Amino acid sequence: MKFMGNLPKIRQYLEVTMSVYKGKRVVFLVFPVLLTLSVFVFSQDIEKIQIATTKLSDGVYMLTGAGGNIGACTGPDGILLIDSQFPQVHEKIVSALAAISPGPVRFLCNTNWHYDHVSGNELFAKKGAMIVAHEAARERMSTEQIHKDLDNKSIPPYPAAALPVLTIADSLTLHFNGEALQVKHVPNAHSDADLMFHFQKANVIHGGDLLFSGTCPYIDVPHGGSINGMIAAAEQILQLCDAETRLIPGHGPAMKRPDVEAFRDMMVFVRDRVAGLIQAGKSAREVLAARPTADLDARWQKGIPAELFVQLVYDSLKKK
Repeated sequence: MKFMGNLPKIRQYLEVTMSVYKGKRVVFLVFPVLLTLSVFVFSQDIEKIQIATTKLSDGVYMLTGAGGNIGACTGPDGILLIDSQFPQVHEKIVSALAAISPGPVRFLCNTNWHYDHVSGNELFAKKGAMIVAHEAARERMSTEQIHKDLDNKSIPPYPAAALPVLTIADSLTLHFNGEALQVKHVPNAHSDADLMFHFQKANVIHGGDLLFSGTCPYIDVPHGGSINGMIAAAEQILQLCDAETRLIPGHGPAMKRPDVEAFRDMMVFVRDRVAGLIQAGKSAREVLAARPTADLDARWQKGIPAELFVQLVYDSLKKK
């Protein structure tokens, strides 16, 4: 993919990202365009970041702060955490958890391998948490990643302590705090390493970046993501939902079934429009110039810019 954006700014982001552990300031994205494409990076003083806790059901919470939304299952067995954000907000996450449960964090599950979801892994692991992720997530986290679409930028491996110690190929059930937590791999959607978490008793689903609340999604096409996979993921999630289901997206407020339906419908609409333009022989520049999301932007352009989303959809459809 050749995104027609500001490559010097993207390169600057990558350079800053590599030193994110060294400074007082935390660098992250409004949404997880993370180590690939975005010029939409910002930095924020760590003192200004607050961790907000939302109770979704008895014993199941959503924590929001500096990166991907965190899920927490609390009870007599301890805490099961889903995603870890950044090391710079670790103590604030720990404080937020202490307010709802004495702990400890026994399991830390990752919805995917992207920076805004797993950069806090190491600190939780050093306190005894077992890290769980898809097998492709461990592979990507443990090896150098080359981003060919960004002048072959190299992303070094994560620290050994941050890596998953239990990996999943397809599915797993964790029995914890009276829950039967179903963990399921959803292939080639946001990336090639996405996991979905279904708290059956609590009727809560953590979709990670398979779900974006109120905005277009980021799709990591160079690492196995696809628009058709994202639509299929939304359909799969909807099959598990009833009117009372609460859903934790990768980014944005908690969702309910109608929110997921609207998200799915938006993706189908844009996919079909872009596919029609491709069928008509339009180039990437011509597809972008046609502004196929123009009548949707007022509702959906709150994070990922529409131009970037259209580019990702185009690349995904041309790749298949």
